[in-house]
Amino acid sequence: MVAESQQACIVGIGQTEFSKISGRSEQQLAAEAILAACQDAGVSPHDIDGMTTFAIDNSDEIDVMRSLGCRDINYTTRLPQGGAASVATLVHAKNAVESGMCDYFVIWRAMNERSQYRFGQPKIDLSPDAHSSTFMEWCFPFGAQTPAAWEAMSCGYYMNKFGVTSEDLGQISVTFRKAAATNPNAFFYEKPITLQDHQDSRWIVEPWFRLLDCCQESDGGCAILITTRERAKDLKQIPVSLLGAEYSMLFNHEIISDFYEGDLLNNDLALRATEKLINACGIAPKDTRIAMIYDNFTPQVLRQLEGFGYCGLGEAKDYVADGNLELEGATPLSPNGGLIGEAYIHGINNITEGVRQMRGTAANQIKGAETAFIGSGVAGAIIGRG
Repeated sequence: MVAESQQACIVGIGQTEFSKISGRSEQQLAAEAILAACQDAGVSPHDIDGMTTFAIDNSDEIDVMRSLGCRDINYTTRLPQGGAASVATLVHAKNAVESGMCDYFVIWRAMNERSQYRFGQPKIDLSPDAHSSTFMEWCFPFGAQTPAAWEAMSCGYYMNKFGVTSEDLGQISVTFRKAAATNPNAFFYEKPITLQDHQDSRWIVEPWFRLLDCCQESDGGCAILITTRERAKDLKQIPVSLLGAEYSMLFNHEIISDFYEGDLLNNDLALRATEKLINACGIAPKDTRIAMIYDNFTPQVLRQLEGFGYCGLGEAKDYVADGNLELEGATPLSPNGGLIGEAYIHGINNITEGVRQMRGTAANQIKGAETAFIGSGVAGAIIGRG
């Protein structure tokens, strides 16, 4: 057991504006977001001694250190699996500060995925840093060359088995955009959609999902600063407790598609991460007030709702239809609008929203929220107020 004074807490969050053309480099976006997180916490960037981002982030750690004036890093790593790793960053941060390896640990992600390049366009990379060489070798020659195609491989059997329709998916998209419409930080602020808008959007992978089932392409940066509860006492913000953070990596997992899983219905990664999370902190995702669930594509929301234990296998579409994910529902879904409505900063902006909810400063503040769940397929975390 970790002593209470050594428990990991989130003490600072920072983000840039979310746009389609930032007008500056990804390294500058990263530095701006990290500096904002430090200012939010009342910590000098010089004190950062641990950091992590994604394997596919284009900003180099040393360059980021130079931009901020960081002096000495004790721990740094990069996580694979794309956005599914977003919550897994919290696992590394938690372990680093609670073990005493790091005093102040920062997570960042910065992207110019709309103005600088089109994120998710076909690109063959068989290097060790790629998601998985096997995955690329077996998908690309047969025409599955984009995240949307891989998602269809993953969700198609599930949707057919349980009778999930395009209208069912549309309800999820409408829910995200409704929340984004009342969040001034969201790119789609004041721009809700109707189910008919969703149905009128073009097919991306027929007959599985449409354009409005997909996350955005965004420019922007986000950062999160973690330290111990003991150090947090002297900082500006009331700390947000990182009560638990766990992830699962199974031997037959493939990024997005999971086409080689023996079971294409159960979300085995989320099931295993949930089991670990309950064992670690005694709180199940469904026991929290808010669900921050990674929404690269709407079918993933259904499968994660089931995998993280909000409902049974095949029941997610009805769980959504019953209004549970509305801002006034039993477990409001991503009150910032998520990656579909607010911005797609590879899931990190869902973590910053969870922190705002625990602080009581969110645009769409959920009353009585003492804990929140943050999930990204392979990983889950429980955060708590104070």
